[in-house]
Amino acid sequence: MKLFVTLLLFTLSFFPSEENKEKILWTETRQLTWEDFRGTPKPGADFVASTNSGMSFSFSYTEKNGKRTMEHSISCNFYPELSWFKPGKVSEYILKHEQTHFDISELHARILRKRIAEAEFSKNVKEEIGALYHTTEQERQDLQNQYDLETDHSKNKEEEYRWREKITNQLKKYERWK
Repeated sequence: MKLFVTLLLFTLSFFPSEENKEKILWTETRQLTWEDFRGTPKPGADFVASTNSGMSFSFSYTEKNGKRTMEHSISCNFYPELSWFKPGKVSEYILKHEQTHFDISELHARILRKRIAEAEFSKNVKEEIGALYHTTEQERQDLQNQYDLETDHSKNKEEEYRWREKITNQLKKYERWK
């Protein structure tokens, strides 16, 4: 008997219309520009820009004659229509802060790839891979919040530069899983 399961965990569970949203894939060769931020600024926000990024994740597996084959795809995306800035209040320094948010999402895409590559799954693949995703996604959100808290949304320059270096080093550490 052949068993085939496909799970678009992030796409279906969290953003049902993600496939219809414009997205920019994270790459080492392309940095964000202010032209990428096409959303409407949030009234009353005490910061001048906002990056909406995250991980897209899908997997499938087949099991035939007791042998399981699994495939997965993980990408890091930036969503232009959900990302915004306040004209006249931003700079290249702020843009680099927003790029670092995108880089934090890429870091977690790499962490998830590593976790899946190293995992030994039982017959409960769907639940186990879902748990790996949810843990990694929560860690991603927590790190995004910690970054803004410690840098005071980029106002604390010393912390800002420390965080940029930290994330760059972590991306190098997980380079094998890009």
